[in-house]
Amino acid sequence: KKAIGYLFVGGWSLFSVGLLVWVVVASLKTTRELFGAPWSLPKTAMFTNYVKVWISNNFGLYFQNSLLVVAGSVLALLFVAVPAAYVLSRGHFAGRSALLNFFIFGMGIPVPLLFIPLVVLTTRAGLVDTLGGLCLTYVALSLPFSIYVLYGFFISLPSELEHAARIDGCSDWQIFRHVMLPLAAPGIATVAILNFVSIWNDYQLSLVLINSPENRTLSLGLYALITSMQYSGGNWPGLFAGVTMVMLPTILIYLFLSQRMISGIT
Repeated sequence: KKAIGYLFVGGWSLFSVGLLVWVVVASLKTTRELFGAPWSLPKTAMFTNYVKVWISNNFGLYFQNSLLVVAGSVLALLFVAVPAAYVLSRGHFAGRSALLNFFIFGMGIPVPLLFIPLVVLTTRAGLVDTLGGLCLTYVALSLPFSIYVLYGFFISLPSELEHAARIDGCSDWQIFRHVMLPLAAPGIATVAILNFVSIWNDYQLSLVLINSPENRTLSLGLYALITSMQYSGGNWPGLFAGVTMVMLPTILIYLFLSQRMISGIT
């Protein structure tokens, strides 16, 4: 049974890695090479495909927008979720369990059901078609999962450390800042990484809330590039260059931080 499992997982992994490698190789070909010999290596690596996509198709602007949205959303999310999870795990007040269950309930709401209310709220607030409104939306929708995960980290920390710090004269803020926050660093990093990957790859919310081309994120820019290629029959290797740009940050995060992600979740 173990051999069959390893065979299945190994085969699936090779298939996935093979597809990624093919996309990268295809992005370095000419259009003639791509359609004439799709499975061969390029005779000359055409890095100009990346330059054309970055400049001509505005991927530089889209990359900047995505980076601003992801960085702002993750930082704001941690700023709210970390103290909230700490209070819910360590505090003793009326309604604590109900409040925690409320956040857990929020994890079960399908995001497509919220599209119309989100458009109405952001329009009334004057935040529709803005990167700031998109950031606030990501923060609001990511809070339940982030608080739930961080709650599990804080609740698992020994309470004796908190009592010892209180005996030494630490205030509630000092206990949180100097004792609990450093111990919960693996959980905070895990939440930041998972939300970074989720927001970076999001397409639906940005499609609903962003209209103008100058505010597009990478996912919207990639879809616009795909649409233009379908009807113009243009630089198809440039399309794969755009795909490579979109998936490169998440691949790098997985390569360097996969162990932290796995250990943080488990």
